[in-house]
Amino acid sequence: MKPILPGATLGVLGSGQLGRMFAIAARRLGYRIEVYSPDSQTPAGQVCDREWAAAYDDLDQLRAFAAGVDVVTLEFENVSADAVNTIERTTPVRPGPGVLETAQHRSREKSALRRMGIPTAPFAIVRSAREVEDALPGPEFQGEGILKTSAWGYDGKGQRRLASGDDLSAAWQSLGDQECVLEGIIDFECEASAIGVRGLDGEFRTFGPFLNEHRNHILDVTIAPAEQLSDRTRREALDITRTIMDSLNVVGVLCVEFFVERGGRLLVNELAPRPHNSGHLTIDAHRCCQFEQQVRSVCGLPLGSVEQLQPAAMANLLGDVWDAPGGPDWQSLLALPDVKLHLYGKDEPRAGRKMGHLTALAETPSAAEALARQARETLCAGRRIR
Repeated sequence: MKPILPGATLGVLGSGQLGRMFAIAARRLGYRIEVYSPDSQTPAGQVCDREWAAAYDDLDQLRAFAAGVDVVTLEFENVSADAVNTIERTTPVRPGPGVLETAQHRSREKSALRRMGIPTAPFAIVRSAREVEDALPGPEFQGEGILKTSAWGYDGKGQRRLASGDDLSAAWQSLGDQECVLEGIIDFECEASAIGVRGLDGEFRTFGPFLNEHRNHILDVTIAPAEQLSDRTRREALDITRTIMDSLNVVGVLCVEFFVERGGRLLVNELAPRPHNSGHLTIDAHRCCQFEQQVRSVCGLPLGSVEQLQPAAMANLLGDVWDAPGGPDWQSLLALPDVKLHLYGKDEPRAGRKMGHLTALAETPSAAEALARQARETLCAGRRIR
């Protein structure tokens, strides 16, 4: 299969910050970019050649979009398989519809991981409040669990923690009376992620694993390298990532999120068939970032180096930061020589909305983490992030 060379036009389904950073990486390599989503004046639309604002189920518009690009990739997995199949009749989509169909649906994702022999938290697929009630007392759950919708959940949305004795019918209705996955509660030591890149010819690279800290179900800080993990655990994370990508025949970028149990055992939490928030620090800390790797892989080009040049930490900047008196203190932040600022071009800051991130570079991972947190506090003019 011939590579898609610089000068060609790349299409992206989704037009948020991941599409924006992909477009910036692609432009550096000489590609044109078109993005497609239901929205206009988007973060990615600001830096691309054409922004399509149409519904994902508008098949005529999808066909027109596909006709003008040489390959399509994803920045957002909550796109229907019908949309992807419509595009793929004329234009390759990488990762393909099979990967998307698995990763966007928790039941299919968990079942696929089980077939691969990949360890996960205990789970049961449930289709009614009665099935939840029957499953909760079992040995895998021991009276408590997390109920998650099978479809359309991210950043903690579409889930409820439950215990025997709760009003399970009300909880079921609150999640839309739809198929869910009931997961067991894991006593994990930390959370981690690895980001794999796989080319058309099966060439493979992996970033990480990285350590991740969440706040209110949203990624807060990522630290790399993950010195807290043993060499054995780090190798296992990379091996699991490769097994998943080879099994699903992924072409492109895929993030594997892990729970790390006490003792170092890894459990796979979720898959994301695209660049990931935890990989944003690769822009400043690695020889070739996750977004350039996405360009290279979907275009059939040789993959770049995943070498980390310096320890780093990434801190998300949510809309809450804009609540600081007088707004964010950009001047003080930008006076820090080892901190890089990335803003996404979003006009309306809202609590919990990802508006940007910063990356801190230092001699050690712990020093990078401390600097990232200090930089965010500096930006907020002394107001502590909740």
